[in-house]
Amino acid sequence: MRFKGLDLNLLVALDALMAERNLTAAARSINLSQPAMSAAVARLRTYFDDELFTMNGRELIPTPRAEQLAPAVRETLLRVQLSIISWDPFNPAQSDRRFRIILSDYVTLVFFERIVERAAREAPAVSFEFLPLADDYADLLRRGDIDLLILPEMFMSNAHPQAKLFDEVHVCVGCHSNEQLSEPLTFERYMSMGHVAVKFGNTRQPTIEGWYLREHGLKRRVEVVVQGFSMIPPMLVGTNRIGTMPLRLAQHFAKTMPLRIVELPLPLPTFTEAVQWPALHNSDPASLWMRELLVQEASRMGLPHDFA
Repeated sequence: MRFKGLDLNLLVALDALMAERNLTAAARSINLSQPAMSAAVARLRTYFDDELFTMNGRELIPTPRAEQLAPAVRETLLRVQLSIISWDPFNPAQSDRRFRIILSDYVTLVFFERIVERAAREAPAVSFEFLPLADDYADLLRRGDIDLLILPEMFMSNAHPQAKLFDEVHVCVGCHSNEQLSEPLTFERYMSMGHVAVKFGNTRQPTIEGWYLREHGLKRRVEVVVQGFSMIPPMLVGTNRIGTMPLRLAQHFAKTMPLRIVELPLPLPTFTEAVQWPALHNSDPASLWMRELLVQEASRMGLPHDFA
């Protein structure tokens, strides 16, 4: 089919080439022979009057023109898939949908375990792929390359819909033998003690308390930097270090590790974990089902237990 001189099948080929960056793999992904894919590349180059790809060994390197075209092509194909092709009602019991979700280790341990358990009962063939916090998560949402993003509400953009899940507070955690935590922790002692801090992604984004300290020009003594909250407790046991982490996660580890949980001497407000999804998926039946499941299970969490 042609639209203003463009064979629309070529858009499918271009999308596959951008995703795979390899001619043979791209051809295989859309069930084309390699000669047919090579012919598609030639026609794309002629239509757009641009090389679109150069070769580096077997890897295809997109030109700036191809990079410019890719988001619009991806969005167009995704809209066709969601609005026209995928029109059947979603049946969880029969679906083999895989949900790609960006979330922290904290959310995985204190919340998403119950989602996986419930899905196993209601949709046994549904599967999940958990992804770490990516620096380009806004682009992943825009392109529809992920199904869901779970983050503190304050870090989400207004470009995509979202829903509140549950509230959480931060606490200070240390080894149970840490005598400096045997009495109320002052701000001065908190700042002077050795810390285990979390930084996310390739750009090493700080956590909420890290943002707070940076915004107020404060610098704590960081002795260990880890990739996720779940790595804090092992770095505290047997030491005088402290860490700042969500209360529910601290309580999770305190069941099996000698940890002491104390009030955080920083005026951090309660924060809200929320789920966000691509605007392109707003009416996707499978996404609707999963979002409803998330909100239902979050409503059953209640408030964090007292730790005093």
